[in-house]
Amino acid sequence: MKKWAFFIFSLVQLVLLVGCTEKSFKPIERDQNFVASLNIQEPSLDFIDEQGNGIATWLLDKAYSGAILLGDDRVLLYGHQLNEIDVYTLSTGKKLYSKKVQLGSTNAYYAENRKQFFITNSKTNTVTSFDEEGNELATQKLGNYPMSMAAYKDKLYVINYKDTKLSVLNIENLELEQEWPIQKSSHGIAILEEKNELWIGGHGEGSKPNNSVKKYDLITGVKLGEIEMPLMPVGLTKTKDAVLVVSHGRNELYVADFDGNVKWQQEVGANPFVVNQFKDYIVVAGYDDHTLYFIKEGQVKKTVDVGKGAFQLLVREENM
Repeated sequence: MKKWAFFIFSLVQLVLLVGCTEKSFKPIERDQNFVASLNIQEPSLDFIDEQGNGIATWLLDKAYSGAILLGDDRVLLYGHQLNEIDVYTLSTGKKLYSKKVQLGSTNAYYAENRKQFFITNSKTNTVTSFDEEGNELATQKLGNYPMSMAAYKDKLYVINYKDTKLSVLNIENLELEQEWPIQKSSHGIAILEEKNELWIGGHGEGSKPNNSVKKYDLITGVKLGEIEMPLMPVGLTKTKDAVLVVSHGRNELYVADFDGNVKWQQEVGANPFVVNQFKDYIVVAGYDDHTLYFIKEGQVKKTVDVGKGAFQLLVREENM
């Protein structure tokens, strides 16, 4: 009888131990360069090297809608319908911590020079700053549906997606300093310090889709002009000598110089939302065809199949 009691007790302890063990993933070596695709239809992270080979696939068990790298060895995952964020260490594949947040997270942004990240929320219409360990630092009320973010020097720029204003905040305490008039449904942001400009894209509203990227003075918010990039330019990424833009309404990639001149363009992918640079390649993620396109010198050099709904691209390189 005692043996049976001990056996049952041990079995219960084993079940409890297994149930309490956090899910872990295949580690990513610290010196491994990668582009990672966050896929949101069936949540997963695909890590791809510069040869287009798969390094690892993390099959995620939550409805994550976004991710960012926190430095070189951490990834933060969040979801619009989730009430917590999760931070994993890449080199171990293990969860470092979770942090309770309000439902409605729309975007996350990491400021490397401050070692802080920021999360916008569409339910509370706020942006909140955190240190790298997930401790909350400050919160600021914004316009309707804050989402796209970028930082420069001591300023944090936030686009209010369902509003007609961009909020300029003091990055240290999140005090509101300026509001600029912008087009409703603006999305995608790039800062060109070389030109003292801020560029934003957008979907457009209702039956009037947006056809251009708008240029603004980085200090005053005065609109400086527009760059025709039809249709619905929503993904903007600045590189050392160009601005990469994807317009998901026409499956088009545009490469422009800092003066706003389109150097070349190419149809690529099915419903692309995001573009990034990885080593010598421009990488475009096709949301509907679940494919990454590696482009060099205006030509697609390779394609890589990833999980369903490729929505964001994270890049880690040795020179970061």
